Amino acid sequence: MDLYKLKSHELKSLLEKGELKSEEIVSSFLQRIEDVDPKVSAFLYVDKEESLKNAKKADENRENGGLLSGIPVGIKDNISVKGMQNTCGSKFMEGYIAPYDATVVTKLKEEGAIILGKLNMDEFAMGSSTEYSAYFPTKNPHDLDRVPGGSSGGSAAAVAAMEVPLSLGTDTGGSVRQPASFCGIAGLKPTYGNISRYGVTAFGSTLDQVGTFARDVKDLALLTTSISGYDRMDFTTNQRDKVDLYTGLNRDIRGKKIAIAKDFLGEGLSDGARKNLMDMIEVIKDNGASVDFIDLKLTDYSLAAYYIISSAEASSNLARFDGIRYGKRAEKAKDVIDLYNKSRSEGFGAEVKRRIMLGTYVLSAGYYDAYYSKALKVRKLIQDEYKEIFRNYDAIISPTTPTPAFKLGDNTEDILAMYLNDIYTVPVNIAGIPAVSIPSGKLNGLPLGLQIMGNYFDEQGILNIAHAVEQSLNLDMTPGL
Repeated sequence: MDLYKLKSHELKSLLEKGELKSEEIVSSFLQRIEDVDPKVSAFLYVDKEESLKNAKKADENRENGGLLSGIPVGIKDNISVKGMQNTCGSKFMEGYIAPYDATVVTKLKEEGAIILGKLNMDEFAMGSSTEYSAYFPTKNPHDLDRVPGGSSGGSAAAVAAMEVPLSLGTDTGGSVRQPASFCGIAGLKPTYGNISRYGVTAFGSTLDQVGTFARDVKDLALLTTSISGYDRMDFTTNQRDKVDLYTGLNRDIRGKKIAIAKDFLGEGLSDGARKNLMDMIEVIKDNGASVDFIDLKLTDYSLAAYYIISSAEASSNLARFDGIRYGKRAEKAKDVIDLYNKSRSEGFGAEVKRRIMLGTYVLSAGYYDAYYSKALKVRKLIQDEYKEIFRNYDAIISPTTPTPAFKLGDNTEDILAMYLNDIYTVPVNIAGIPAVSIPSGKLNGLPLGLQIMGNYFDEQGILNIAHAVEQSLNLDMTPGL
């Protein structure tokens, strides 16, 4: 039996029955990485020796195991794992080894998970295709000539290619849901503050969230439950009781009221994706829920507000990467100002520089009120609009992306086309609500995704809807690697 083909809840069941050992599981996935990652390029670093050692420990301490005891997990390379690299996909951070674990990694280890290694990403999480990694682009397992999405493209591709059953990414404007859609897997962005950001390299601090990837909704619920909860090291985490999404998962959505925004069906949405969404409406109705068309009047402002706010926060957060404290240091600098200039010019890629410059501009004297302050006011209006909708509806659905995965190189010169890829995912981050993307079918052999958005703290509700749709569709999204 090829163990790498099994989902984590299936592996968990076999481990708990004593029919399988963690060492066998980890060995199977390590072999799978060796076989297919040269084609996919999802991993930046694989810790073979340590993961096998930890698998043996998990087998020896089976009676003390947690939710993920003995299950392999991959980590995006902007989330600190003690003793492993944390490059953020940037040459600036090449050679940097994390001295501590991020809170989500601590929680994974407490639950017995085995960290296999670090996954590729767009530099400092800025991008939608993983082509902006400073090391190499990751490929889509369903078509190696196409992108896996971004910025968490390595995390999505690794799960889709069955190199690891579960992975963590980060989502600032869609960086979990968009690659999940492109790669034909499930991806969840939680309510802002439900998962700690301590130990995660910041991009846009009021937008960033750690998100989860898996091949089905049950696995997604298992992984998300394992890492959620209040963290005293992150004052933005919510002081609420932790919810067990895994045991609470069910597919009974009879009587649920679902909304679909007419604004998400306009220009830019491919005909095939539009038809697929109409098919999903029928699937939801067949499961006993109702679907109404509504207006989201402020949707068109989300993307502009997002790029102003996220770039401003990126400009601030990345100021500490100066070539002095850590990271790349330029040689032969004449003075300290020259050292700053050369280190940042040589260390950062084009997309990161673009966003730093935009962010610095909107924060500068004379432009702060015209751009940044106004964007924050727009965000408040968008949040209020979503709150009003959720007074009457249990969820909102949309396509995850306007089109399936595009070809490598197609949008690297057309920056606006790249940015518009996040048009359906960005409003979720602006509002701070949870959203999940699940496979909804294929168009010309490429995966499409359905996005399900929920009210604040209602991860259980959207996962239940996703589970109902997933079970009804029963799709086979295995790539032909």
